Amino acid sequence: MPVDDADAWLLATDPALRWQVERDLLGAPPQQWQATRRRIAQEGFGARLLALQGEDGMWAGGAYFPGGFFEDPANQDLPGQPWTATTWSLTALREWGMDPAPLRENGTVERLARHARWEYDDLPYWDGEVDCCINAMTLANGLWLGAEVGAIADWLLAHQLEDGGWNCDWVEGSQRSSFHSTINALGGLLALEEATGGTQAVRTARRRGEEYLLRRHLHRRLSTGESVGPFVDRFRYPFRWAYSVLRALDHLRRASALDGTAPDPRAGEAIGMVRAARQEDGTWLQGPVLPGAVWFAVDVPEAEPSPWLTLHARRVLDWWEA
Repeated sequence: MPVDDADAWLLATDPALRWQVERDLLGAPPQQWQATRRRIAQEGFGARLLALQGEDGMWAGGAYFPGGFFEDPANQDLPGQPWTATTWSLTALREWGMDPAPLRENGTVERLARHARWEYDDLPYWDGEVDCCINAMTLANGLWLGAEVGAIADWLLAHQLEDGGWNCDWVEGSQRSSFHSTINALGGLLALEEATGGTQAVRTARRRGEEYLLRRHLHRRLSTGESVGPFVDRFRYPFRWAYSVLRALDHLRRASALDGTAPDPRAGEAIGMVRAARQEDGTWLQGPVLPGAVWFAVDVPEAEPSPWLTLHARRVLDWWEA
């Protein structure tokens, strides 16, 4: 069904989304959107997810996968992966903009240091592991919670590839970057700069990674000019690990605000894709959602108007057009 009033429709959502609509799309006064933001931990998605944290500080008893996931043979044939374990739950709360105070006060950092181990080689949680995307999320989550994650930042810098991007398959010998891995790594480095100011080395690495995407107009192969795949304009929320030009543009929007720079014209083709996906009623439709178990749904099924995608798309277009 078409949406009659897109602004009213966006405001009739969970506080995790609504405060961003108030601040970024409607220009509400700070006292209004800050009050809405404080409600994330008290009601709706944020409160529900907080209530699911275990006594050990984890969600679903595991770091990246639920506890015991690989011991059950039935799980090997599941489509996708579960999105319920600790890293995904923390990432959701952080990306929704929740104040981390409840998690800091309940000792989440310390409890995870004691109890959480990565599925890869049983490594300590706050030390990270060998996957660029996992380490980038853990870096951002750790900064948000006040954990010591400097070693993960150093690891990301050391594993940037010659072409400027990253690839989680570096452990298999890959020397060519991945759009998916690169956008995740960039998110971690940008979070580091936003939280601490960063260093020249961090800024250089982040801008090299952005240049990797911009030289390819956010969706093309450098060698042939062809699009890297149909995933680039399949917009879906939650983003999870997956790349799309909308997600890349949202990163560039945040980086532009941090650097005080105008949008790069090479992102224009990607902006055209976002505009083309806009429906007559001013909404964007949910694409094919990544399969896997979730605690609860936070957005609509495929082909329905998505409040989250509409927020992100409108925010990106406002930035570009300004």
